[in-house]
Amino acid sequence: MKMVVIGGSGLIGRQLTAELGRRGHEAVAASPRTGVDALTGEGLAEVLVGAEVVVDVANAPSFEDAAVLDFFERSSRNLLAAARRAGVTHHVALSIVGTDRLDGNGYFRAKVAQERLIVASGLPYTIVRATQFFEFVATITAASVVGDRIVVPDADFQPIAAADVAAALAEVAVHEPRSRTIEIAGPDRLPFRDFVARCAAAAGDRRAVSADRSARYFGAALEKGSLVPEDAAAARLGSTRFATWLATV
Repeated sequence: MKMVVIGGSGLIGRQLTAELGRRGHEAVAASPRTGVDALTGEGLAEVLVGAEVVVDVANAPSFEDAAVLDFFERSSRNLLAAARRAGVTHHVALSIVGTDRLDGNGYFRAKVAQERLIVASGLPYTIVRATQFFEFVATITAASVVGDRIVVPDADFQPIAAADVAAALAEVAVHEPRSRTIEIAGPDRLPFRDFVARCAAAAGDRRAVSADRSARYFGAALEKGSLVPEDAAAARLGSTRFATWLATV
């Protein structure tokens, strides 16, 4: 099958395109770098000719509330309209576990808006909600520094390797659309503090890491289960453990 990966030059997009190619499909990485811009609509009609599946893993260039909402709404409308005209039979989109439970963060609100547009589009779809990637735990750690300490929310965390996200998306893309949302996560569910403390230690950061119920996650207040799959029994788990991944970076 011909499969178009929107956001194909990014962290997930590169790995997903390669994985689909290994499975024998014609995988096309589409992004502004290749002349395809979902935000403006440029190049969409051309790249989708003959495509059966489109996988949207594009990310917003700005996380400012209004800008990120505009990005996901406008790019999704353009992509969905172009996919309908091209006869695409499966629209796959990457979203975030807990996105509908964290309305204190503009990025999460924008992803909810994107999901709603997909569901209402009439196209057969599968939305894949992933937990946070291992690759961003260091960014979270840096953002959690308070004076001479690192303070994180008192919540559970279950991050996943980007490679496992790409593998899960590839598996979804080559099968029939589910017309529902599924969740994927890493194999280890532990307190948020544990992952951040391991990341800091691996980087040689000796600052104490503590959990605080009042600490925010990029502006959002967390409950214990805000960032982990809603249905733990149904979630697909990646195979890469955080400790294993951390030892390789």
